[in-house]
Amino acid sequence: MLKSVRLHARKFVHEVVRKLISWLPREQRFEVFRSFADCNPAPGERLVLKIAETKEELEACFAVLHDAYVDSGFMKPDPSGMRVTIYHALPTTTTLCAKYDGQVVGTISLIRESALGVPLQSIFDLTSVREKEGYIAEVSALAVHRKFRKTGGSILFPLMKFMYEYCTIFFDTRHLVIAVNPSHIEMYESLLFFQRLTEKMVERYDFVNGAPAIGATLDLREAPEIFRKHYSSKPPRRNLHAYFTQVKLPNIHFPSRRFFVTNDPVLTPELLDHFFNVRTKTFENLSERKKVLLHTIYDLPQYQSVLPTLSASPEDIPVRRHQRFTVKCPARIVFLTADGKREIPVEVIDVSRYGFQARAHELLPLNTWCDVDIQLGHSDVSHFRALALRENSNGFNGYYGFRLGEPDTLWGKFVSALHRSTTFSDLDTATRFLD
Repeated sequence: MLKSVRLHARKFVHEVVRKLISWLPREQRFEVFRSFADCNPAPGERLVLKIAETKEELEACFAVLHDAYVDSGFMKPDPSGMRVTIYHALPTTTTLCAKYDGQVVGTISLIRESALGVPLQSIFDLTSVREKEGYIAEVSALAVHRKFRKTGGSILFPLMKFMYEYCTIFFDTRHLVIAVNPSHIEMYESLLFFQRLTEKMVERYDFVNGAPAIGATLDLREAPEIFRKHYSSKPPRRNLHAYFTQVKLPNIHFPSRRFFVTNDPVLTPELLDHFFNVRTKTFENLSERKKVLLHTIYDLPQYQSVLPTLSASPEDIPVRRHQRFTVKCPARIVFLTADGKREIPVEVIDVSRYGFQARAHELLPLNTWCDVDIQLGHSDVSHFRALALRENSNGFNGYYGFRLGEPDTLWGKFVSALHRSTTFSDLDTATRFLD
């Protein structure tokens, strides 16, 4: 009886405090929210953050997500006990997980823009974000296990830090976008400085069982300075600037990469079949257009038997002539001018057997052969000649397509390893034998 009274009393006080805070002007209210931030810069070893890659880890992530969404009214209970969407099936989606004593207790998915776009573009216009340079990823499927939801940010903040570092270091992402319930938007605005895509709220978002949603975005290139301005003078457990940009958490286990690729796919044909055909009917319920897009994404023979059946003939499916892979490799090109040699730094962003795309901050001469040095990894540099063929291939100034002359041996082995690999573990194994 006494315990019940105390519980009701705490709940009443909590509601009163929330009501009082809601009456404050916006900036004062946000400052109060920031004062509540509690990020432990040294969590214990029992907490581990990593990419979800095994069947057990993915199943646990989808189960935690299912329970959180059902509890919030964002979905109806599914017979599988999991929340699985077509976006989880993409090689450009990475699911992060937090494990405590070996059990998955938190998850978040990063959906990089691909042929299927991102979920929220069905209700929000991303034109203003796309007008800026840089890749877009939607932060989605955020959930914390029931028993950790009342422990402040003990799971949430480490997950957010993992997300921030993964996006800025590994995922080559500049713009994060979110679609969240109106009751949660001020957390993202006050603590992380997301900016709304529009002031208008979408009354019904089918992706979350028809709940209302507000869209917002964060420019990760600008975020460090914003964080510094608002957090640098705060004590360590309140200083989100230091937490995100300076603190190193040994709890975070980043993927092993020899080369500077930007995706970490984990879905083998067996896992794809398990989650999207056997445990759920995600593939079966896709539109014909999405089925076709899925076939173009997984255009490798070993995946064909687990992909959804198409109404159209396989010959009618548009395919890329040469499969391309996203990377983030520093490089330099050297070409001859009337005054001698000129060297320009560029960044290679995707590669194929016969070409690559790069971005440069200076104008490059088109249809001119040049010498190229590409840093494929920490200890691997490829040297060959290439020809710049086109500019603005994706609508932004400074992007160029290159055709290779005679690629060196390392380039050939590198691209061959990418072609043979379906998951980041496969690539790690394949690249160990390149020397």
